[in-house]
Amino acid sequence: MAYALLLSVFVISTCGLIYELTAGALASYLLGDSVTQFSIIIGVYLSAMGLGSYLSRYIVRNVITVFIQVELLIGLVGGSAAAVLFMLFEVAVHFRSILYSLIGITGTLVGLEIPLIMRVLKNRFEFRDLVSKVFTFDYIGALFASLLFPLVLVPYLGLIRASFLFGIINALVALWALHLFRREVLYARLHAAAGGLVLVFLTAGMVYSGWILHFAETLGYKGNIIYAKTSPYQRIVLTRDGDSLQLFLNGNLQFNSRDEYRYHEALIHPGLQSLREPKDVLVLGGGDGLAVREVLKYASVSSVTLVDLDAEVTKLFRSHETLVGLNGGALKSPKVHIINADAFIWLKGETGKYDFIVIDFPDPSTYSVGKLYTTTFYRLVQRVLKDDGVIVIQSTSPYVARRSFWCVVATLQSLGLKTTPYHTYLPSFGEWGYVIAKKTPFKMPETFKPDLRFVTPAVAQTMTEFPADMGPVETEVNRLHNQVLVRYFEEEWSRYTH
Repeated sequence: MAYALLLSVFVISTCGLIYELTAGALASYLLGDSVTQFSIIIGVYLSAMGLGSYLSRYIVRNVITVFIQVELLIGLVGGSAAAVLFMLFEVAVHFRSILYSLIGITGTLVGLEIPLIMRVLKNRFEFRDLVSKVFTFDYIGALFASLLFPLVLVPYLGLIRASFLFGIINALVALWALHLFRREVLYARLHAAAGGLVLVFLTAGMVYSGWILHFAETLGYKGNIIYAKTSPYQRIVLTRDGDSLQLFLNGNLQFNSRDEYRYHEALIHPGLQSLREPKDVLVLGGGDGLAVREVLKYASVSSVTLVDLDAEVTKLFRSHETLVGLNGGALKSPKVHIINADAFIWLKGETGKYDFIVIDFPDPSTYSVGKLYTTTFYRLVQRVLKDDGVIVIQSTSPYVARRSFWCVVATLQSLGLKTTPYHTYLPSFGEWGYVIAKKTPFKMPETFKPDLRFVTPAVAQTMTEFPADMGPVETEVNRLHNQVLVRYFEEEWSRYTH
């Protein structure tokens, strides 16, 4: 019986850390800035565990009964928390307060577990052995959870289903303890019935977790959701609104099919048109193939290397009939070589040289993306650029995020690159900015392909003109050790969106 409870320590430790990791991942998905969110979640959770441990001193009677009640409550609250938070995100006015309250409640309950188990076991082991055994199983459970969460739970179950699963496990621990100590538990049949109801509720939540997530997403997206999937890296949602398609990654709009051609023509043609007979092109990001579509309009281009982290995105845009039509089948072209890898790591081992390099990453809203805007990353890019080659970088909105935009410019200039900032208006996004960088000065082309829908010589000339409210401002250089760009971006966009 004693060793069965020690095994329970391993199980509840695993469950407790899974709830913490789930909350941190969910907060970073919904609120951005993963470092800040994980730091706050960990702080709130650990302090709540400390509170729970302190409160355990006031439980002086019926310890095993209280332990069973605590396990059922943890299963109920912790197991359903992810589903509740996803559904409330778009409708709750004080979402952060709800998030941290749920984390605090779960952490407090988890903090009660180990002190209660130790008191149940105190007459079965010497104190020295008791402490070593309990904490050994506790720490091993934490290690198991830390490996299980990113390698299995997130990619194969998703946050909501995983949360319900571990709520079920907590409830089963309660029922197992009830079986072991059935003669010592007050109102054992009532607790068994309560445990059964909790199991039914959590099992139903797990079975219908897909529907729950779909319902939550319908609250946040305009139009009908026609595709949704959670990859190991992000939540991918495709919606249809009338005759337009929108792609969202972790809730952030990536393009609208009505005007994406404006963005991608502005991204590609000023830089690529300036080159004489470009042959080798590197596209970093842009797994939708829309930038590649524009690149392939140049007959001289013989090779396009597309490096995008998420294989689910490139697979979707290579196989979905409507999306293949949107990108013109670009990802099926024999000229295109797709590599699903972290661009930062991939560039370290790349030995080729490129005429034209497109950097089409999401905005630097998190440190994991912000590293792709640092001097360290741009040095890697510079190393694979031919002497007369051109780099172009999407660089967020110079109107909404003015410091962020000019920070990208300053970072490139700090490496000795010659920069040409430019911008254009996109109906779906507003004013949007780009930066062209070369080892030598850049001159905007005087002619463009006649079949373009947006970019013309006259339009291109206006792109480099910045009005006073978008003009240059002094910023720090974005380096890997400071990631100042992420802070700029968070401050500027939070003012705009709230």
